[in-house]
Amino acid sequence: MRYGESITITDLETDPYPHYARLRAEDPIGPVPAANCWFATRWTDIETIARHPDFTAVSPDAPVNTAFGQPNVLTSEGEVHRELRGGIEPHYRPKRVAEYIETLVRPIAEEQLLAFRASGSNDLLTEFFEPVSALALARSLGFADVDVPTLRRWFHGLSQGAINFERDPARDAICQSTVAEIEAVALPLLARLASTPDQSPLSHMLHAGMPEGRTRQAEAILPSIKVTLLGGMQEPGHGAANLLVGLLQNPDQLQALRADIDGLLPQAIDEALRWIAPIGTMMRTATRDTEVSGIAVPEGTAVSCIFASANRDESRWDDPDRFDILRAQKPHMAFGQGTHFCAGKWFAKAQIDIAMRVLLDAFPRLAFSDDVPAFRGWEFRAPVHCRIAL
Repeated sequence: MRYGESITITDLETDPYPHYARLRAEDPIGPVPAANCWFATRWTDIETIARHPDFTAVSPDAPVNTAFGQPNVLTSEGEVHRELRGGIEPHYRPKRVAEYIETLVRPIAEEQLLAFRASGSNDLLTEFFEPVSALALARSLGFADVDVPTLRRWFHGLSQGAINFERDPARDAICQSTVAEIEAVALPLLARLASTPDQSPLSHMLHAGMPEGRTRQAEAILPSIKVTLLGGMQEPGHGAANLLVGLLQNPDQLQALRADIDGLLPQAIDEALRWIAPIGTMMRTATRDTEVSGIAVPEGTAVSCIFASANRDESRWDDPDRFDILRAQKPHMAFGQGTHFCAGKWFAKAQIDIAMRVLLDAFPRLAFSDDVPAFRGWEFRAPVHCRIAL
C-alpha cells in the first residue's frame, strides 16, 4: 500500500504535517483515496503543476464547484478566468489597497476590540480576529450592511462545502443552506447595482468591460462572489490567529517584535502564513497523460497541490516545522501559484498588520489563559480558540 492510501480525513483534520512530511519523502505525487484525489506535496512539483500546460484549473471534481457553482474564479481558465478575476482584482492591487486599508480596517479593529472587552469572552479568535476579517472583506467588497454574526455564519457554512473532499452529505447540506442565505442578500443588492453602479468591487464585477447600457448577469458572478467571501474572510482572520499562537509560544520572538514592530511585523506575518497556511490546497486536473518528476499522472487525474506541505519542504527551509520570525525570508505558497495566485494577498497582509498593531497596543502583556490551543483542519487550518488571560 502506498502511504497516501492509508491517510484518513481525520488524520488530516487533526494534524496533516507529519503526513505531508512522509508523503514528501515516500510518495510525493500519488493517490489519497480518502480525499478523492491525488496529493502533490513537494515545492518544486507543485510549482511545476501550477504552471504546466498539461494541468488545468478546470477541475470538475473540485469541491468548490459543487459548493459554489460554475464558472468561478478558482476553477476557470483563459478568457473566462481573466474576466472574472478582472472584476475583483483592481480593488485589491497594492497601490489601491494602500489608499484605503487604514481607514477601513483600523476603525473596525478598534470597534471589535471594544466589543471583545465588553463581551465577557476571552477568545480573540471568535471575538476579534474573525469579526475583523469578515467585516473588512464585506465592507470592501460591497456588503456594507451585513452584520458580524451573519458573516461568520456565511464563512463557516461556505467552508463546509469547500472542504468537502469526502463528499459528506451533511457538510453539503450546511453549505447549500448558507449559499441560499447569501443569494437572498446578494441578488437584490446586485439588481440595485446593475441600475445604480457605485465604486464597489461588486459593481465593478457587473459593469467592467461591458458595452454601455449592459451588465453581466448576476448568476454569472455569484460563484466568484462566494469564493471571494470565503477566502477573503478566512485567510486574514486565521492568518492573524496563527501568528498570535506562534508568538505566544515563543515569547522571545514576541518581545523582539514589540521592540521593532515596523521592521519585523511584515516578515512575522509571512512566517505565520508559511508556518501554518490558512488555505492549504489548490486543485488541478491533468489534461493528458503526463509526468511530473518522473511520476506518471494519467489524464483526468485530479491533483490537490498541497501549499501547506510546500511551505514546510525541507529542501527549501531549514527546520521548517519551527515558527521563527527571524529566519531568512523566502517566498511561500500561502497565496497560491501561477495565474490563480490570490488577488487578495496585499489586502490580507495589510489587514493582519493593522489588526495585530491594534491588539499589541491594547495588551502590553499578552498570554494564553490556559493550554496552548490545538489546531484543526487541512484545507483551512486555524487554532480552535485563542483564549487569553484578562
